[in-house]
Amino acid sequence: MIVGTCEIELIIYEANSLKEKRHVIKSIIERIKARFNASAAEVDYNDLWNRSIIGVAVVSNKKALCESMIIKIIDFIDNDERVEIINHIMEVM
Repeated sequence: MIVGTCEIELIIYEANSLKEKRHVIKSIIERIKARFNASAAEVDYNDLWNRSIIGVAVVSNKKALCESMIIKIIDFIDNDERVEIINHIMEVM
Protein backbone atom coordinates (compact mmCIF):
# COMPACT_ATOMS: atom_id res chain seq x y z
CA MET A 1 0.00 0.00 0.00
CA ILE A 2 1.32 3.43 -1.00
CA VAL A 3 0.09 6.58 0.76
CA GLY A 4 0.49 10.05 -0.70
CA THR A 5 0.00 13.16 1.40
CA CYS A 6 0.17 16.84 0.63
CA GLU A 7 -0.17 20.05 2.62
CA ILE A 8 -1.30 22.94 0.45
CA GLU A 9 -0.98 26.46 1.87
CA LEU A 10 -3.47 28.95 0.47
CA ILE A 11 -4.28 32.65 0.46
CA ILE A 12 -8.03 33.21 0.17
CA TYR A 13 -8.82 36.39 -1.75
CA GLU A 14 -12.62 36.37 -1.48
CA ALA A 15 -12.70 36.07 2.31
CA ASN A 16 -13.27 39.07 4.54
CA SER A 17 -14.37 37.02 7.55
CA LEU A 18 -13.99 33.52 8.98
CA LYS A 19 -17.48 32.67 7.72
CA GLU A 20 -16.55 33.56 4.12
CA LYS A 21 -13.25 31.68 4.46
CA ARG A 22 -15.02 28.54 5.69
CA HIS A 23 -17.45 28.73 2.78
CA VAL A 24 -14.59 28.83 0.24
CA ILE A 25 -12.52 26.11 1.96
CA LYS A 26 -15.51 23.82 2.48
CA SER A 27 -16.41 24.17 -1.21
CA ILE A 28 -12.88 23.27 -2.32
CA ILE A 29 -12.63 20.31 0.07
CA GLU A 30 -16.01 18.87 -0.98
CA ARG A 31 -15.11 19.16 -4.67
CA ILE A 32 -11.76 17.40 -4.05
CA LYS A 33 -13.54 14.56 -2.24
CA ALA A 34 -16.15 14.20 -4.99
CA ARG A 35 -13.87 14.51 -8.00
CA PHE A 36 -10.76 12.67 -6.84
CA ASN A 37 -12.07 10.31 -4.14
CA ALA A 38 -9.35 11.62 -1.81
CA SER A 39 -9.43 12.57 1.85
CA ALA A 40 -9.10 16.29 2.52
CA ALA A 41 -9.43 18.65 5.49
CA GLU A 42 -8.34 22.06 6.69
CA VAL A 43 -5.37 21.33 8.96
CA ASP A 44 -3.98 24.73 10.00
CA TYR A 45 -4.65 28.48 10.21
CA ASN A 46 -8.19 27.79 11.40
CA ASP A 47 -8.50 31.22 13.04
CA LEU A 48 -7.07 33.33 10.21
CA TRP A 49 -9.64 34.63 7.71
CA ASN A 50 -7.35 34.89 4.67
CA ARG A 51 -5.02 31.87 5.05
CA SER A 52 -5.49 28.12 5.19
CA ILE A 53 -3.63 24.85 4.89
CA ILE A 54 -5.50 21.96 3.33
CA GLY A 55 -4.23 18.44 3.94
CA VAL A 56 -4.90 15.83 1.26
CA ALA A 57 -4.30 12.06 1.39
CA VAL A 58 -4.59 9.40 -1.33
CA VAL A 59 -3.98 5.65 -1.22
CA SER A 60 -2.99 3.37 -4.09
CA ASN A 61 -0.93 0.33 -4.93
CA LYS A 62 1.44 2.35 -7.17
CA LYS A 63 3.65 5.30 -6.26
CA ALA A 64 3.22 6.94 -9.66
CA LEU A 65 -0.57 6.88 -9.32
CA CYS A 66 -0.41 8.61 -5.93
CA GLU A 67 1.96 11.27 -7.26
CA SER A 68 -0.16 11.94 -10.33
CA MET A 69 -3.36 12.16 -8.25
CA ILE A 70 -1.81 14.70 -5.88
CA ILE A 71 -0.48 16.75 -8.81
CA LYS A 72 -3.98 16.77 -10.35
CA ILE A 73 -5.45 17.94 -7.03
CA ILE A 74 -2.86 20.75 -6.79
CA ASP A 75 -3.66 21.81 -10.36
CA PHE A 76 -7.38 21.68 -9.57
CA ILE A 77 -6.94 24.01 -6.59
CA ASP A 78 -4.59 26.24 -8.58
CA ASN A 79 -7.33 26.78 -11.19
CA ASP A 80 -9.73 28.10 -8.53
CA GLU A 81 -9.68 31.90 -8.83
CA ARG A 82 -10.77 32.41 -5.22
CA VAL A 83 -7.45 31.16 -3.82
CA GLU A 84 -3.72 31.18 -4.54
CA ILE A 85 -1.34 28.38 -3.61
CA ILE A 86 1.71 29.84 -1.91
CA ASN A 87 3.35 26.56 -0.88
CA HIS A 88 2.81 22.83 -0.99
CA ILE A 89 4.64 19.88 0.54
CA MET A 90 4.08 16.48 -1.06
CA GLU A 91 5.19 13.16 0.40
CA VAL A 92 4.63 9.67 -1.02
CA MET A 93 5.54 6.63 1.07
